Amino acid sequence: MTDALIPDTTVFDFFPGDGSATWRIFLYRPPGEPPAEGWPVLYYTDANAVAGTAADIMRVQAAWPLGTGIEWGVMVGIGYPTDGAYDSVRRSWDLGPPPGQTYPPHTPDGPDVRTGGADDFLAFIEEALKPEIARRVAIDPARQAITGHSFGGLFVLHTLFRRPAAFSRWISASPAIWWEGAGIVGAAETFVAEGKPRDGHILLLAGEYEQKLAPFQIGAPDEEKRRAAFEESRIVDNTRLMAERLAQVPGLVSEYVFLPGETHMSVLPACLNHAIRFAFGRDRT
Repeated sequence: MTDALIPDTTVFDFFPGDGSATWRIFLYRPPGEPPAEGWPVLYYTDANAVAGTAADIMRVQAAWPLGTGIEWGVMVGIGYPTDGAYDSVRRSWDLGPPPGQTYPPHTPDGPDVRTGGADDFLAFIEEALKPEIARRVAIDPARQAITGHSFGGLFVLHTLFRRPAAFSRWISASPAIWWEGAGIVGAAETFVAEGKPRDGHILLLAGEYEQKLAPFQIGAPDEEKRRAAFEESRIVDNTRLMAERLAQVPGLVSEYVFLPGETHMSVLPACLNHAIRFAFGRDRT
């Protein structure tokens, strides 16, 4: 018996050689020849957890463009050399905006958990990963998108504010806007106040049960703790307000999608489906 492979996806460990860490890259390539301008591309975080889902969404829907409105594109999942769905220590560092903080280890013998490495991670994507992907497959530089969930959604917002020309489509799913004093709100307000025209589209999404108890959570032993976490994070309210705030930026089209019946984790495949449609939809060209 052999392990199942992710369809149409090449998995490779990428070490930029600049003293930084190694990332595991999940590169999905469409069938056939690329268009003259190259393929549109979607970069996404947490690839160990969702690369298989992303590949299946693409190969099922892009094969029927008149039924789905989705065209073929390249997808680049960024993960870590681990067998688990997440590497929580590296993820916290890569996706957390600076200045960041240090937290106790997750396990007694584990390392401290640090945040604040988002600028380094963004530099890796822009200066090392994008050139490597362009070397392997023809990419349309004018049609590049990025998506992430939770901390990944926070990173997408940070990327927009730091390097607004890096992508033309931004998909921020269940962003952790509240994290570390909601510093990303101040960054957003500065971004809006600049008043500079930004040519692009951003989609923000949140699930119904990210700010209230799902039916199966009512009466659970952690009910009160969960209610307190909802009160602190306010993911649904903060996501909607961020979309409204960014709609004030000239030239930046901002959209918000509320997903009924979804929790913070069950929302993942739904958000990924929306992200692929947002990045590769025929009405998004």
